[in-house]
Amino acid sequence: MKLKTFIAVVAICFFTACGTPYRATDSGVLISIDAQRAFDQQYPNSSNVEWSTYDANVVVLNDWELSGWETLDASDYTVKFDYDNQRYYAWYNSDGTWVGSAYVVNDHTTLPAYVTSTLNMQYPAYTIVNVNKEFYKDKVSYEIMLKKSDGRMVVLMDENGNVYKYKLKPL
Repeated sequence: MKLKTFIAVVAICFFTACGTPYRATDSGVLISIDAQRAFDQQYPNSSNVEWSTYDANVVVLNDWELSGWETLDASDYTVKFDYDNQRYYAWYNSDGTWVGSAYVVNDHTTLPAYVTSTLNMQYPAYTIVNVNKEFYKDKVSYEIMLKKSDGRMVVLMDENGNVYKYKLKPL
């Protein structure tokens, strides 16, 4: 019995001293203190914050393959929050490293002129379905879902209208 107690105490001490500290959110999700700290520093005036573990089956805002962001797994986090009068989404690794952020651009007339110009010149037969503004490392990009009568397409471009990638989507 003493051996079992000793092993339990050693295990608790080991995980407390060597493991990543976590805290429970209001929704009961355990998030690493490092991820919480990184988020608080990056978005200090955010409100309505909702943390969850990353779920690859829940597609929120961006096309991971198109954006080129690193692959996430169930040990990583998604956080929804309000910031600068927008509903943001951000992703963090379990070690607290920021992966990226995004929000929906509801007013397409606010897109940069170069983005609008590229859309008009290169995709004149398409109409905009939705636009997400994405922040990744030191880049800002726009992921734009377009449609026309016989198909859909997603285009990823920078603020200057340079197309990084695009892909056709089935109807």
